[in-house]
Amino acid sequence: MSPNLPPVVPSVTAELVEALPPRLRKRLDAGVTKLVARPVVRAGDTVRIAVDDETDVVLHAPGGAVTSADAIRCGCLLAPDCLHRAAAASAAPVADEAPAPDPAEAAEARKETRKETRKGTREGTRPAEETGPTPQAGRTSRTGEVETGTATAEQRAAARAVFDAAAAVLEAGTDGAGAVLQAELLHAAHTARLAGLPRASAAAVSVVTGVRAARSADPGYRLADLADALAGVLSLAHRLPHATGPELTELRGTVRQPYRPDGSLRLYGLFSEPVLTATGYAGAVTWTADADGRLYTVSDVAPGGPARATGAADRAVRIGDTALTHRELSRAGLAVSGATVSPTGRLGAGAGVRAVRASGAAWHAEPLDRLWAVPAAEQVSRALNGAQDLLFLRVTLTGTVRETTGDCLLADCAGLPLRLATAHDDPSLPYRDNLRLLAAARGSRLRIIARLAPGPLPRALLLATEHPTDPAARVDLGLDRLQHADLPTGAVAPQAAVVPTGDEAPLHLLRRRVHQAVSGGRRVLASARSTSGDGARLRRLGLATAGDLLDGLHAAAADRSRDPFGRLLPADTDRFARAWLAAALYLDAAERALCAGGWGAAATGVSSPGPFPHR
Repeated sequence: MSPNLPPVVPSVTAELVEALPPRLRKRLDAGVTKLVARPVVRAGDTVRIAVDDETDVVLHAPGGAVTSADAIRCGCLLAPDCLHRAAAASAAPVADEAPAPDPAEAAEARKETRKETRKGTREGTRPAEETGPTPQAGRTSRTGEVETGTATAEQRAAARAVFDAAAAVLEAGTDGAGAVLQAELLHAAHTARLAGLPRASAAAVSVVTGVRAARSADPGYRLADLADALAGVLSLAHRLPHATGPELTELRGTVRQPYRPDGSLRLYGLFSEPVLTATGYAGAVTWTADADGRLYTVSDVAPGGPARATGAADRAVRIGDTALTHRELSRAGLAVSGATVSPTGRLGAGAGVRAVRASGAAWHAEPLDRLWAVPAAEQVSRALNGAQDLLFLRVTLTGTVRETTGDCLLADCAGLPLRLATAHDDPSLPYRDNLRLLAAARGSRLRIIARLAPGPLPRALLLATEHPTDPAARVDLGLDRLQHADLPTGAVAPQAAVVPTGDEAPLHLLRRRVHQAVSGGRRVLASARSTSGDGARLRRLGLATAGDLLDGLHAAAADRSRDPFGRLLPADTDRFARAWLAAALYLDAAERALCAGGWGAAATGVSSPGPFPHR
């Protein structure tokens, strides 16, 4: 995936790849690799790729994204039926077919997908066939959409298509899920959107984005994130055909976040964070709070790369007539009249909204001080049960620890050992450099803002902190750069300790195989079956369900039938996807329970995960 290209909507990529003859489809991945290495020149809304000395591929992206197949043109003799147009679309980031959400909404959408995934842990994992009850009469919802009692035949068919396309990607793994399989999943995403299933469409696109990041060795790629995305889209596609009433409305999702009037607001800046996504969007979001501790966000996110992510903090916020920049708002205040707010807390910027600068508040002063008065366990419990996942913590820095993904800060949080990791690994953002400098401030007592990172050990992504030597100041770790002069006198960075991951249960035995399937596909697990005794080991350790699920996953991977002539028949991708999904759902539920236990929190609906029936 090339961040230098404008994002392309899913339907365009699917159309161009589908139009290729079989002989060119076989060469598509090689074509993508070659095209990504070629020079790119951008002039306004036009991007030009030099295929060779005489041929260019031109992408027209009015509004920042390519929205039609005609907007990609090639000068070669085989155009328009050439490989280059499809390769360019496949190399570009995937654009949203609706306006880009701000990061708070995107995070909320991912959280909702995970929540829906967890709801599926006590259900089967096979999507319904394209049959079912006759849809009931519809009614118009408050958001203007038509709600029905059951999914329509078109929606059931679209959900099945999404499941099948995602299962094919899982079958191949990131190593084998080339541009053709990606295009098939994008086609299913577009079909789902046309069928009125924007959540399924967005979930499918997130899988394609993750696969492309994996195949391009994107430094921001995380295998666990792609595994979560695959589990989310498979679970959503499975559950949707069976859902009714409000549950179905929630699973369908909405194309746009509805805004509701919220009168007058007096807001106090908390911090700003940069946004840099794998889908080609960048910018900044500023978090604020009102006098009651409710959180609101102001965002500026648009197509772009690292330069936009670092520069957006110094752009004026898009609300009312205020000239405040995001960096200034994070330390000042805002008085808003005629406010409109989305369900995720994003402030609208409609014509009727008025906003003027107001005084801010220190983190130690009211009304912001009350955010840090809530016990950490209570904050984590709320996050695990579906609320926003920001944590407001008082910590004492105690050292560093080396993990497979890099060094983490160690901190004491009310007697709880806490690991603080970087929120983003892109080298253009100062997160990691700031973390290294903070490691030298051992013994400093700080207030911090972090994002919960669920796992068996207390862990969070560090976003903002008090200044190490000036409690009245604060540092936005993704935008501001600490210097050695900002550290306490005599501060020296400690040697990072190398410690085991510390799982409180041997779930890594199951997690390893779930993640191996995502990267290597079914064949990796099929070859590992004969040498793996992990299922028996899990049962000996008291995790019988985990052991059974792991054995079932290996069995589904190795199940290959032969025809009367001894030739291998195509693998049962549906069975393998269902077995993998059951294991992933169990793993999510178990790890949430461990996370709650690690923080001393309570998470509703989290108990010892039970068996997962296969239908």
